[in-house]
Amino acid sequence: MLQQQPQRLNSRGEKYVIGPTGVPLTLSDLPPANTQRWVIRRKAEVVAAVRGGLLSFEEACDRYKLTTEEFGGWQKSIDAHGLAGLRTTRIQQYR
Repeated sequence: MLQQQPQRLNSRGEKYVIGPTGVPLTLSDLPPANTQRWVIRRKAEVVAAVRGGLLSFEEACDRYKLTTEEFGGWQKSIDAHGLAGLRTTRIQQYR
């Protein structure tokens, strides 16, 4: 289920992964820890960070106050339906 990406460093020596939009994503690019409005892009960025090794699963859940079930649901939705699976308004269509 967890798809690890190879470890990459940018010109400043920061670890990064390729985010959901195809742009490099570092820890400083992630949503703030106090995020309350979870749009598709933010959810996908956190999932990409965990899969790429920027954050561990536990660090992501702790940082963003997510349950393991909630985060696991994001991963499953992306795997099964792509980014569209993260839409809360269409969740019944993807179950």
